[in-house]
Amino acid sequence: MSLTQRKKSRQNPPSDNDSGGTGSDVVKEKEVLKEEVQQLKRKAEGRPIFRSGRFLFSLGIIFGILLGFAFIEPQDIQDIHAQMAVLMNEYDINLPQLPDVDFSRLEAEWGRFRSSIPELWKFNNDGREFQVGEQLKGRGLSAKHPVILIPGIISTGLESWTTTPEYRAFFRGKLWGGFNMLSRVTFNKEKWISAMMLDPVTGLDPPGIKIRAAEGIDAASSFMQGYWIWSKIVENLAVVNYDTNNLYLAPYDWRLSYYNLEERDGYFSRLKRTIESFKERHNSKVVLAAHSMGSSVMLDNIEAYITVAGTHLGVAKAMAAFLSGEMKDTVQMNPAGAYVLERFFSRKERRELFLSWGGSASMWMKGGDAVWGDGSHAPDDDCNATHSHGELISFRTKDMDPSLGGEELRNMTANEASQWILQHTPATFQQMMATNYSFGIERDEKILKQNDLDHRKWTNPLEVRLPNAPSMKIYCVYGHGKETERSYWYTRGDYDSSIDAPELASPDCGDESCSNRTNTGIPQSIKRWIDFEYTNDTSLPKVMNGVKMGEGDGTVSLLSLGAMCVEGWKRPRWNPAGIKVVTVELPHRPVPSMPRGGANTSDHVDILGSTGLNEIILKVATGAGDEVQESFVSNIREYAKKVRWD
Repeated sequence: MSLTQRKKSRQNPPSDNDSGGTGSDVVKEKEVLKEEVQQLKRKAEGRPIFRSGRFLFSLGIIFGILLGFAFIEPQDIQDIHAQMAVLMNEYDINLPQLPDVDFSRLEAEWGRFRSSIPELWKFNNDGREFQVGEQLKGRGLSAKHPVILIPGIISTGLESWTTTPEYRAFFRGKLWGGFNMLSRVTFNKEKWISAMMLDPVTGLDPPGIKIRAAEGIDAASSFMQGYWIWSKIVENLAVVNYDTNNLYLAPYDWRLSYYNLEERDGYFSRLKRTIESFKERHNSKVVLAAHSMGSSVMLDNIEAYITVAGTHLGVAKAMAAFLSGEMKDTVQMNPAGAYVLERFFSRKERRELFLSWGGSASMWMKGGDAVWGDGSHAPDDDCNATHSHGELISFRTKDMDPSLGGEELRNMTANEASQWILQHTPATFQQMMATNYSFGIERDEKILKQNDLDHRKWTNPLEVRLPNAPSMKIYCVYGHGKETERSYWYTRGDYDSSIDAPELASPDCGDESCSNRTNTGIPQSIKRWIDFEYTNDTSLPKVMNGVKMGEGDGTVSLLSLGAMCVEGWKRPRWNPAGIKVVTVELPHRPVPSMPRGGANTSDHVDILGSTGLNEIILKVATGAGDEVQESFVSNIREYAKKVRWD
């Protein structure tokens, strides 16, 4: 208060009549200032040390170092020298030759330190290792059926086999997965993007580049040290007598379209031979467990097919990624994180990379309005909804003002949005889509039979039949209870020649101004992005940063996870052999204090470590699959009946 008063006194200097008292006032003001300074010093000296800025800064550094080392294993220490050598070679840094250092003592001490940390504090372990396997082993259950695991998209590690001079530093190193990937992206982003991007015309490796899927169970056991994927399931299977003789993880280059995956790598032929070999050697049919995008694979000669968090009918976030390089994960970042991401890896760069990966297009939403709803209603709308999920992409009134010019914008259903998004992609991507995929719904049984020979239909369960294998069983296992992006509010910006104009745009200006054209006369397109400024917690559905939230497992919408399982595959049209389909929904009940949620998480990825899923896989593999009963925690059966199947 006194400082404010003095400031005001300076702004209103004394008049000439008060000049006589000016000197004494200045002296008094200096004395007051001196006293206030002394009070501030005493206050600072009396403040506890743990509240001081220096202490908190030092504590933050120590915590960051410990957090980093929490992910380090002894073998990582041995890689430090190699990583430093690569970085110094990349940036032409020369240091004096240092004597070789024996890290054995350091490794031993680090191992002893890690062993003293309580399991619940560790990121890679949570105290439940091998428990499910031990419980079933205690019941006398053991390996019966050979097991093949098929990872989901982005789960398989990718490594470089490129030998051209500029990429030799990458050779046999992981460009996707592991901390090695982080160093490549951080220090050599342009080369990393060039290596990871596929040829837009062929959909295969660009000239001079060769990236291949890592091999073995480790290819998808963990994404990087401390972040497990399939390792929990592998651990539990090992307890009931599984090893590399009866357990196989089928990694693949998820960037490729399914046709190119067979054309370049012979993936499905090798998978078929592996299944046949397992069956012949063990005299038992195979159990196939597939996660996420991997659940699109369906083969004969299998005892049971376990689809884990399957993207059967597509994923909404894939549509947003194709359109603007965004999804919920990017628009809901804090402003500082969003700024860093955009500066380091922009929406445009993410979109271009995603568009080059033909495999990601398999997650395009399938079934159109018949599945996802029209402009007034969607099967999974809340009964009190104020806005329908049937409008997959919506614009606020201000963005649809005709006076803004350019292409006319309107709210769009799944059918309309699919066509609009496709028009705003390069011609090469459109050609790839036309020759590799189909996203409709086929109700004619004669045409469905013909589709058995059409590879474009094989990733769409609405356009192809299940195999003629009446003894096979299908288990649909997925999580529910985590808010999931379902539809979007978009906004628009200025014209931008750096993004693709609609391929079907008219070449003439017509009545509109030609100011939205480049010098070559090519129409420009407007910038568009998720309307991250729009949030409405009271609406139904809830809107968070332009994303309309729905039901699901945090990544895949409930309709895509379960509609085919509870209704579509119950119909002879798509299941002529009458294969038994068992649906198990696992409620999402994470433990807040555990980084990955613990035993009862049902997040799209973390479900692979949940007790419920591990029990199901082990029971089916050991011949106790009849114990797995249907279980529901959502309204999927009600929603599925509202889909226009007929």
